[in-house]
Amino acid sequence: MSVLDGLVNPVVMLGMLVIVPAGLRLIDGPELTAVRRLWPLFAVPGAFCLWLPRGGAATVLAACYALGTVVLALTAPRRLLRTRSAAPAEIAVLTALVSPSVAALALVAERAGHRLFGFGLEILALTVPHFHFAGFAAALVAGLVCRTADRPAARFAALSVPLGTLLVLLGYFLDDWAELAGALVLTAGMWAVALLTWRDVRAGAGGRDRITRTLLAVSAAVLVVTMLLALSWALGEATGLPHPNLTWMAATHGLGNALGFALCSVLAWRRLKGPVTT
Repeated sequence: MSVLDGLVNPVVMLGMLVIVPAGLRLIDGPELTAVRRLWPLFAVPGAFCLWLPRGGAATVLAACYALGTVVLALTAPRRLLRTRSAAPAEIAVLTALVSPSVAALALVAERAGHRLFGFGLEILALTVPHFHFAGFAAALVAGLVCRTADRPAARFAALSVPLGTLLVLLGYFLDDWAELAGALVLTAGMWAVALLTWRDVRAGAGGRDRITRTLLAVSAAVLVVTMLLALSWALGEATGLPHPNLTWMAATHGLGNALGFALCSVLAWRRLKGPVTT
């Protein structure tokens, strides 16, 4: 197992086993009831497959996880039919519901040793955490923030996080400059989330709830640093300027977003008991 695998695999497990199921409990709607209950049946095989050698067994277990993410993604059109809403917060929630399926597709290909769309196995492996955290967690938190702080900056965050995630994905297929554009949009949205979390959400957490306020403060502060690292990497890839390598990015940007942003945010919002509504 490489150093990169040793950094990425625990992060992916955190996303599968903690962030996604905890995040789903922050989203209202009857279409998610069965998914919440059944999620461990999909997530445990997915987590286990990360530690197996590439091959048939790992691929089958990854496919089990992929099935769960497809079931989750199919709740998005059902939710859209129910709510008939294109509000920014709702767009962010729909993005969160679909994002794990993109991660799972990359996971199945990587565990099978298949260069999906010509991408190297290392890039596929890094796509898995990206769409658990920049996809699911970031979009979900942007939606929560938008519902709580209903102002133009919050609506901008709820729209730019999904848009930036989509542009980064398209950049995989186009070129490094397109990926840089996606990173710029995503960073702008995440910095807006950080500002609103620090300024508005913390204020509503209550002066006596220090744990929640601390979790929110950490999540906001971490985003400033981790997204700056993401920008430096994307800029370096596009221009050839010196920039961190993938192992360094996993150890800083990846771990920071997973632990400092996603985990702290989900824990804080669970304490606030704020499900996303339309």
